[in-house]
Amino acid sequence: MPHYVVLGNWTDQGIQNVKDSPKRFDRVKDLAAKFGGRADVYITMGQYDFVGVMEMPNDEAVMQLVLQMGAQGNGRTTTLKAWTPEEATKVLAKLQ
Repeated sequence: MPHYVVLGNWTDQGIQNVKDSPKRFDRVKDLAAKFGGRADVYITMGQYDFVGVMEMPNDEAVMQLVLQMGAQGNGRTTTLKAWTPEEATKVLAKLQ
């Protein structure tokens, strides 16, 4: 299953209601499961306020998830598709 890393920052609304973030993260996990995947979300320090690590069935499913959560207005995200070392090795082996 494809892997994704979601980097996020609170919006003004999101930081004002930061105490609700555990509930929001539970909704992310539930929604990921509904779309056939799984998600772990971490509060972070530094450039990003939170990071999601996801396994989702395809790009469309992760796009639905982040758009649905983003529409609530609590955070802005950047989504990265990630490859495991094993997956990357297969791709790199094809280089000429």
